[in-house]
Amino acid sequence: MKKLILLSLALLLSAGLAACGSKESSTASGDSKKLVMGTSADYKPFEYVDTANSDKFIGYDIDLANLLADELGYEVEIKDMEFSGLITALKTGQVDFVLSAMTPTPERKKNVDFSDVYYTAKNMILTKTDSGISSEKDLDGKTVGVQLGSIQQDEAEGMQSSIDLKVQTRDRIPELIQDLQNGRFDAIIIENTVAAGYLDKNNDLQGTTMEVSEEEAGSAIAFPKDSKLTEEFNAALKKLEENGELDKLAEKWFNG
Repeated sequence: MKKLILLSLALLLSAGLAACGSKESSTASGDSKKLVMGTSADYKPFEYVDTANSDKFIGYDIDLANLLADELGYEVEIKDMEFSGLITALKTGQVDFVLSAMTPTPERKKNVDFSDVYYTAKNMILTKTDSGISSEKDLDGKTVGVQLGSIQQDEAEGMQSSIDLKVQTRDRIPELIQDLQNGRFDAIIIENTVAAGYLDKNNDLQGTTMEVSEEEAGSAIAFPKDSKLTEEFNAALKKLEENGELDKLAEKWFNG
């Protein structure tokens, strides 16, 4: 009898532990009402840190994340990482969603799902004012810097089929700007809204807006495949668009 009782207790304990172990968390944080957001905080005015005043993340995407979280009843924790590692972080469960001015390219869609596009911008060629570069064809024979894993990298590498162009990558936008000013690059390609901030502060730089390709660049939120969050965030995005909150964000961060 004693052995039977001990065996029964052991089985009950084993079943309890198995039940606990099989319970899956719905978020990377382990808290169903807390979401971990992946971003690359080097992309002013979308996401960055104003180190002169604070160590907090600020920008268009940060405000958008907070608006969406408030609308849906979530708390958001921000995790900063290299842009090129964001998709991997999403696929491996390190983050619940990515909000980092990311374009939903066909290649990325193979690995993750995207929300509706929330903002559309154009690419810009940044050069030094004395470079003599004023168009894409002037990049022939030049060295161009782009952010690793970005749509601008795809754009520059695609141009190699028609002109002799050397493409080099960096992890962060400030690295691209520094290497351009130091003469390591003849030009860099970044988004026009991001370029605007650097052009305002650097008289030695000039920008040329690139022709819009067949697929216009836009920013969307990335989620794991088949995540329920995609539908939730799309509904919240639509509401923010209809009530004018997205327009207010654009006025705040992009000078209207």
